[in-house]
Amino acid sequence: MKSIQKDVLQLMPKLKKYMPFTYKMMVPYLLLVLLTDVTIGYISYSMLTDSRTEMAESNIRTGMEQSRNNIRYQMDEIQRMSDNLFGSQPFQRALELKGTPFDIYLAMIDQIVPQITAPLQLFGNKIRFMLYTPNSDLNIVSGDNLNEPILDSDYYILPLKDIADSEWYKSLKDSKRDNLWLQIDTDQKLGNISHVRRLVNFSDYKTVIGYVRITVSLEDLFGGFDTFPLEEGITLRLVEETTGDILFQRGTANYDEPGSNFLSLHEKIPGSSFVIESLVPYTYLTKDAGRLRRVIFAVCALSFLVMTLIGYVVARLSGRKMSRIVGLVRSFQEGNFQKRIRFSGNDEFVQIADSFNVMATNIQELINSVYVQGIQKKQAELEALQAQINPHFLYNTLSTISSLANLGEIDKVTGMVQGLSRFYRLTLNQGNVYIELEKELEQVATYLEIQRVKYADAFTVYVDVDEEILHMQVIKLVLQPFVENIFKHAWFGETIAIRLTGRRIGSNLELKIIDNGIGMRPADIKRMMQGPSQAGGYGVKNVNERIKLRYGDNYGVTIASYYGAGTTVQLLLPAGMKDNEEQDVEFAP
Repeated sequence: MKSIQKDVLQLMPKLKKYMPFTYKMMVPYLLLVLLTDVTIGYISYSMLTDSRTEMAESNIRTGMEQSRNNIRYQMDEIQRMSDNLFGSQPFQRALELKGTPFDIYLAMIDQIVPQITAPLQLFGNKIRFMLYTPNSDLNIVSGDNLNEPILDSDYYILPLKDIADSEWYKSLKDSKRDNLWLQIDTDQKLGNISHVRRLVNFSDYKTVIGYVRITVSLEDLFGGFDTFPLEEGITLRLVEETTGDILFQRGTANYDEPGSNFLSLHEKIPGSSFVIESLVPYTYLTKDAGRLRRVIFAVCALSFLVMTLIGYVVARLSGRKMSRIVGLVRSFQEGNFQKRIRFSGNDEFVQIADSFNVMATNIQELINSVYVQGIQKKQAELEALQAQINPHFLYNTLSTISSLANLGEIDKVTGMVQGLSRFYRLTLNQGNVYIELEKELEQVATYLEIQRVKYADAFTVYVDVDEEILHMQVIKLVLQPFVENIFKHAWFGETIAIRLTGRRIGSNLELKIIDNGIGMRPADIKRMMQGPSQAGGYGVKNVNERIKLRYGDNYGVTIASYYGAGTTVQLLLPAGMKDNEEQDVEFAP
């Protein structure tokens, strides 16, 4: 009876983890308290953060405006320097002068050098003033090393051929672009920026007589950084708007990195394609709100914990009856259907208890009726399948005995009758469904002895079964139908070889019946597994169904065959059953 209850419980869905009803009643109140605390805390925190953000943003924008005005002013000053050179006719004539070295010297002293050095003295920051000229007669002034930072204002007069191969010169020479701010050569490495302007002949405004390049440090353009607290994570950039290139940066923030969170402020420099960008980390904006955030969180947490404690006490006091019901339901789940619940009073718990008692009684009756009937039906199906095999084999054997008797083969008839007697004695197996594998092999051997009378030793049998599995039990008559099929359907020559093997594989037994007969095509195997056909299969389907009914769908028969080369039948059964052991499937009402 206990095994029946165990099987019923396995078929029933397990009870899920639950939350007591009294705790569920407590949850809405706790959610309301939590929602109130979170709302108040969020509003307070948001107001402080917004105020701090607005103040910080205002301060930083003021600094950006100052930097913008400073940059614009200095860019205008540098622009005026190039305008003076562009509009000076004496300067242009001096650039194009051809003559004796003395004439060139006088032009340099009187016109070119004064025009270049005057802005250096008036401009507040250190700059490099470079003049590239195609006039090879002019004297070259090399100045400081261009690969080093600008330490002092200096001027250069260089031949145009020095930049003839540079990318920036090539891009400007063939285009109409002029009067530009660019980072060229070593500017990016040194943190500089250059103003480049083409000088043309005053008479036709087409002939190029030189290029002016004025280089200034970007730090000098921006001025001081006192208004930008870079040490607190703020980053300042100068960005070329059209290309997105970063020309200058102070600070290490990068909002393109995953997980970065910044407030991005922009200030465009009028009359240029440059934009000043500030990246302000939100940690800087909200650092003053940290203290209030901790206080608000502590108050909310304390309020929630107090309400949780009160709710827990109330739930414990009002949930004792529910706990008893749950405990009895769990005992019912474990198979104890005899327990009943008794409550005094006239409330919902009493009605639940009465309903539970009626349910327990009904399920107990169902176990004794429905489930036992199902087991009996399953047992009857197994016995019906078993009964189908015996008449089938008996019919074939008696037909052979009749043929031998007609031929007067009395000795052979006697041998076959004796073998048939031994075969059915083993088949009966005292009424047991299970049989030792050793006796199952003995039954097959008896069948083969009967066939030897008929076929006069025209076949060879090899048995290769591990000794450790010989005393394990299997359901009876699982091998003989497949051996019989070999004689009926696989034999096509004068002789045939049969091999029986048995191995233990993990927790399973693997039995194989192998022959070197004619084999089968895949379509024949499929028809054989589905039931009787001209190609046989009556016993194949029968054995397969008996194994699955007895052990489950994980076990059964598998056939592998190659037409013209032979067939291998594999039987997969559970291992581990010893002598006189019974499985749970040996049912008794």
